[in-house]
Amino acid sequence: MAELAIHSRPDQSPPVRPERVITLDALGAVGDAARPLGPIERLANITLVRRLVVLAVLAVLWEAFARYTANPLLFPSLSETLAAFWDATARGPLIDRTLNSLSVLAMGYGVGLVAAAVFTTLAVSTRAGTDLLSTLTAMFNPLPAIALLPLALLWFGLGAKSLVFVIVHSVLWAVALNTHSGFTSVSPTLRMAGQNCGLKGLSFVMLLLVPAAFPSILTGLKIGWAFAWRTLIAAELVFGASSRSGGLGWFIFENRNELETPSVFAGLLTVILIGLVVESVIFRTIENMTVRRWGMQS
Repeated sequence: MAELAIHSRPDQSPPVRPERVITLDALGAVGDAARPLGPIERLANITLVRRLVVLAVLAVLWEAFARYTANPLLFPSLSETLAAFWDATARGPLIDRTLNSLSVLAMGYGVGLVAAAVFTTLAVSTRAGTDLLSTLTAMFNPLPAIALLPLALLWFGLGAKSLVFVIVHSVLWAVALNTHSGFTSVSPTLRMAGQNCGLKGLSFVMLLLVPAAFPSILTGLKIGWAFAWRTLIAAELVFGASSRSGGLGWFIFENRNELETPSVFAGLLTVILIGLVVESVIFRTIENMTVRRWGMQS
């Protein structure tokens, strides 16, 4: 009887529940995934716009606090700082001092990266190298680079060599530690696959371990850059980049002695701007071309 009842009404469709039926006309109002984004939401999805909004808020707070305190000697306003920055850039020594600092930073950072590459290559190749890197990292990584400045002055004198020495110390251990951690996190399966393909020694490191551990390596490069930049500015507050000319830290120190507080803030602003450019342009470009392109980060 049930079969007869079913076949007797072949044109009948299942019961319709209106609350579960979505017509095509109302599709745009169903869920955030189907709803078109407004102009503000589209702008909010851009990282650069969000960061510019943060900077704008900080600038407004800076200007408001400076006008509230009304003491330019202790805390100049943003407008006074920008005026001093323009004056030091157009007619002052700010550009030359910045270039001096960046040249010394490039030398120290490059030497530190080469030394870190040597240590980590030895560490992943031999057990003795691993013990050497672990011991040296435990000894020297907690030691502030600026604490070695008196020894650097005794060994290398008042010049760029002393700055390069302390920069190498600040870069070496951070980069080597992160690189070695990335190497050790590579899965044994991937290691055996590389060995089966005939990779060993330097080719094993460069063609397999470096690409697989590049997120950790990139993190080490960022940390090493930050340590090097801070160490350089702190060391230049004691002496110039060379015996004849000073760096950006020396520019800050000179203006502090002359009570030119807006110029001091201009020097600090230059330090911040260079840090933002390196982080947001150089390292972000490397990250987009490597780990994001490879699907290793979202």
